Amino acid sequence: MMLPNTASGLATLVAVLAIANPAHALLRFGCAQLVVQRLDPLVNPGEIPSAHLHQIIGGNSFNETMTPVEHDLPSLSTCTTCQFSEDFSNYWTAVLFFRARNGTYKRVPQVPNLGFEGTRGGMTVYYMQDALFDYGQASKVTAFKPGFRMLVGDASFRSRQQTQKFRQLTYTCLQERSTRSPETLGFPTKPCPAGIMANIRFPTCWDGVNLDSPTHQAHVSYPAEGTFESGGACPDTHPVRIPQLMYETVWDTSGFNDPELWPPANSSEGQPFVWSMGDRTGYATHGDYMFGWKGDALQRAMDDPCYVNCPTLKTQTIEEQNKCSVPDIVQEDIDGWLTELPGIANSKMTMPMHE
Repeated sequence: MMLPNTASGLATLVAVLAIANPAHALLRFGCAQLVVQRLDPLVNPGEIPSAHLHQIIGGNSFNETMTPVEHDLPSLSTCTTCQFSEDFSNYWTAVLFFRARNGTYKRVPQVPNLGFEGTRGGMTVYYMQDALFDYGQASKVTAFKPGFRMLVGDASFRSRQQTQKFRQLTYTCLQERSTRSPETLGFPTKPCPAGIMANIRFPTCWDGVNLDSPTHQAHVSYPAEGTFESGGACPDTHPVRIPQLMYETVWDTSGFNDPELWPPANSSEGQPFVWSMGDRTGYATHGDYMFGWKGDALQRAMDDPCYVNCPTLKTQTIEEQNKCSVPDIVQEDIDGWLTELPGIANSKMTMPMHE
């Protein structure tokens, strides 16, 4: 997605496209932080705590189990941290840390994307019908069904070759907050003036039957040929086109840009950032999703000609989003300077591999 590289240019683009006459819908909205804790009801259901730390957004029925038969997110949630108040889905990713030269760790703060100032951390979420970040969203897509869930990425990956199994799990080194290119598969290797944006894009084809699978990945697929961006057709095994779900998380790394804080130039340690599962390459980035839109709200939005802000959906203020939260049931220290990552011993740290 190519956006103008100035804040005013981005605002102008959004304003112009918002009054255009799109064929169908592209949703782009902010979600505040719900909680940061070691829970993962998709990969480690019932475990307290889970293996590594996550940052979670969405409906406040989020907990450690969330079995699809018993846990209906829209009916069990009483609030959501997302702009569209009919979206009680849960979205989560790993958490980014800075590793100092003395081996201690500090959690990197999250900041809202442009246009969502005032949001408490969190992420920006997209539901797209076509790859273009404009009003040309002409394709028909089938919204996710109740109980649908999926995972993209692999927390164990540590090489560039491995990560190419997934398309476009990338990073943007922000020269300013509106920067959108270039994108890299691994962590940026130089300080980024305005932070690091982590971009998570999910597969866009579904088998049309299974709401989940043992790997949380086999029931979805990438296009058979080409890519979502090039309009590639879905494979026969996964014939149903679903929206392109995308997360953008802005990690404010600017407070760690002093060269004296980074590993020495001749060091094998490379850059100083590390995911909460112990990955210093960036290749282990991943995203989890549990669908929880109320009724047919998402399908209506995908069928209606709305762009970014959708008048067919109910919205709430940023102040209301920020009020929604859940208790931290793990209750461990994740702030300040830590001697090790929560749940991850120093001995398990992985050295970086460069682009």
